[in-house]
Amino acid sequence: MDNLKTQGISMPKLGLGTFRMQGDACRAAVESALAIGYRHIDTAEMYANEEAIGAALAAARLPRGELHVTTKVWHENLSPDAIRRAFDASLTKLRLDHVDLYLVHWPSKSANWGAVFETLMKLKEEGRTRAIGVANFTTALLKIAVEDVKAPIACNQIEYHAMLDQSKVLAYLNAKSIPLVAYCPLAQGRIASDPVLAEIGAKHNATAAQVALKWLLDQNGVAAIPKASRRESQQANLDALKITLDDADRKKIAALPKDRRCVNPGFAPAWD
Repeated sequence: MDNLKTQGISMPKLGLGTFRMQGDACRAAVESALAIGYRHIDTAEMYANEEAIGAALAAARLPRGELHVTTKVWHENLSPDAIRRAFDASLTKLRLDHVDLYLVHWPSKSANWGAVFETLMKLKEEGRTRAIGVANFTTALLKIAVEDVKAPIACNQIEYHAMLDQSKVLAYLNAKSIPLVAYCPLAQGRIASDPVLAEIGAKHNATAAQVALKWLLDQNGVAAIPKASRRESQQANLDALKITLDDADRKKIAALPKDRRCVNPGFAPAWD
């Protein structure tokens, strides 16, 4: 599987998203994904599933160096002390001595970004996270992190799929050589019923979802973390890597409406 190199880490372009997976079902899903070849697992303190994921990682007994584990700090815990408490709790639940990537999950209007990133950078210096980054950051917020604070941002994780235009943020990230990690890459199931994507899929003996996923993964500097709890879905997402889209396919996908946001950023405290 292709990997993205960023800020000293190597992150598999296809990972497993775990939002809304919990307990035994989450543990089983992660164990299944690891068994068929996934090596990039994405979680967050807010998902309340780090314990289940920790159990799955322990049961898999894979060499730590083969795994990429991302977790995130919630927007209510962005004071330096709260970040450290949240980080310690996440590490304990995951049963790890370090994570590969630690992200600010959502921006907060009350955050002191200098203090936030200074704390994250200290965690990196201590070897407890190999890299740091952000999620749901607008271009304006990215400029604060990258240009004002000069934090070594390893990625921005945002909603991105064939039905949502993210060209503005992508242009900034590309200019700064920062990867975009796409969550909701299948638009929470909406992709599956799109006739244009289904037609392209039929041409390649693939599903609409596989086409949409390959379209994302073909882009430079873009990774994707589709949520998939069933082994069949996990395998289908892996199999998407085998598709070869042509220029005609990409043209049709580019022409799709790009205004279908699945995650309402209105609940985020500081969405510009």
